[in-house]
Amino acid sequence: MLFETKSSLFISSSASVSITAIFAVTNIKELIGKKPIFGICLGHQLLALALGAKTYKLKFGHHGGNYPVKNLRTGKIEITSHNHGFAVDKESLKDIGNTNYKITHLNLNDNTIEGLEYVDINAFTVQYHPEIKPGPHDSGCVFNKFAELIKNFNN
Repeated sequence: MLFETKSSLFISSSASVSITAIFAVTNIKELIGKKPIFGICLGHQLLALALGAKTYKLKFGHHGGNYPVKNLRTGKIEITSHNHGFAVDKESLKDIGNTNYKITHLNLNDNTIEGLEYVDINAFTVQYHPEIKPGPHDSGCVFNKFAELIKNFNN
């Protein structure tokens, strides 16, 4: 779930959530601002929780490989793969203190947050699964973004 290297932290999804998530949030809190962070799916939720935001249970969850998500930077619609039952609560983002955040992606079906960027702590997250292959390849650029974030952070 947490993959830490000398230069970065990658927070992936996990089939096992429960108590593991509590330990993950504690570990994430210790690394915030110390190295670039990229979170996918559960990683998206865990970083938000570590910063003080909240999550909520979706009525039906998002499961499948055809969810339209709007990239708010480019205006493009990305077809994405999903497998999650919770979402970051938009209203609770005001509780994350001094961390400057931007919502970067929105689900067009229910307007849930699908991407967040935390500018002052060199972190970003996506709720969907850009790593899924085969399937939609619309969101593969997030890995290039993480590589660039690491490069800029270390220079």
